[in-house]
Amino acid sequence: MGMTLAEKILAAKCGKKEVSPGDLINAKVDLVMANDITAPIAIRQFEKLGVKDVFDKSRVVFVPSHFMPPRDIATAEQGKVMREFAHKMGIVWYELGQAGIEHILLPWKGHVVPGDLYCGADSHTPTCGALGAFSCGMGSTDIAVAMATGEVWMKVPATMRLIYHGKMQNWTRSKDLILHTIGEIGTDGATYMAMQFEGEALKDMSMDARFTMTNMAAEAGGKTGLMIPDEVTIEYVTPRAQHEWTVYKPDPDAVYEKTFEFDASTIEPTVAMPYSPGNTKTISEVAKENIEIDQVFIGSCTNARMEDLREAAEIMRGRMIAPNIRCIVIPATQDIFKEALKEGLIQVFTDSGCQVSAATCGPCLGGHYGVLAEGERCVSTSNRNFPGRMGHPKAEAYLVNPPVAAAAAIAGRIVHPDEVAR
Repeated sequence: MGMTLAEKILAAKCGKKEVSPGDLINAKVDLVMANDITAPIAIRQFEKLGVKDVFDKSRVVFVPSHFMPPRDIATAEQGKVMREFAHKMGIVWYELGQAGIEHILLPWKGHVVPGDLYCGADSHTPTCGALGAFSCGMGSTDIAVAMATGEVWMKVPATMRLIYHGKMQNWTRSKDLILHTIGEIGTDGATYMAMQFEGEALKDMSMDARFTMTNMAAEAGGKTGLMIPDEVTIEYVTPRAQHEWTVYKPDPDAVYEKTFEFDASTIEPTVAMPYSPGNTKTISEVAKENIEIDQVFIGSCTNARMEDLREAAEIMRGRMIAPNIRCIVIPATQDIFKEALKEGLIQVFTDSGCQVSAATCGPCLGGHYGVLAEGERCVSTSNRNFPGRMGHPKAEAYLVNPPVAAAAAIAGRIVHPDEVAR
């Protein structure tokens, strides 16, 4: 029997010729990651194991991202714990000024490559599955064991196949494909499944755009999201890879738990309404509602890469954001910040009245740099809008692609980009 992409990778990592959904395996990991929220918990569990060292210093990475720079004493203490452990163990550590959001930083720096089994203590670890790696989030206890042994115990997931035909229309982006998909299958539609994304619509996508789709596998309940490596993948990986890689592809006779097919040419820019990523409407529908907003956030591990910033800046160039609107722009990593500065994008945002801040997750999780008050509405390029996600439980977050977010900042309400860009 043939295997899916996820099964191919897991079979290789546990040393078996083949695996099937439901199999329990011990698999060797290629990379382990934790951040400033999850690392301190993993460190405590690691110390309980009584081991003296991590399995491979070059394969364990700590990234301060969520509350960094620290917002208060408690988060400063969190950062201190992970910093001291990282220095003591000699593992890979990205300090402020070199770091950013882990899910964008690690592939950018070449830590994750095709064929890897990458385990991170964060739910959006599947982002790196766009490279053709099995990337999954795990709890801090599992991460502690992985740091110590270089292995994880897990159940092989069934695979959901998602095929996107045709070419996207003018303002539609990969964010809209995944929001549309979650709207169709629900936030629990892929629970503990590997989501294998493929099809004609993906072929013309940059890696920036592809990462956005696998990132939000988490919002559908997926164990991971994966894409089959192609020329675009190899071109991205080759100059930055920090270790060897293997390209795996699904067998023609692979068995899938479910298959969904979409015509990308019919998918409009999509808005996830409060309070769920699965509560979706088209931009045409939402624009008619004349929804006035208080804040726009362009950032997060979903949409804070160079392509996202370029598209948002092009909408804003020569225009001012609406009166009484706050627009916060946060490039995902320090490298992206520097590139955006070099290209003049930071100048465009600041000239338009935006606040540009240091690389961090920030407002995405209601951390800092833009927490919402009661009753406030925010248009965000992030991935979640559950009650309380970005601040007060009675605040509202609307999830969109970067051009729609930029257009909303200019208009002061949720509009189709055509209304601003024409």
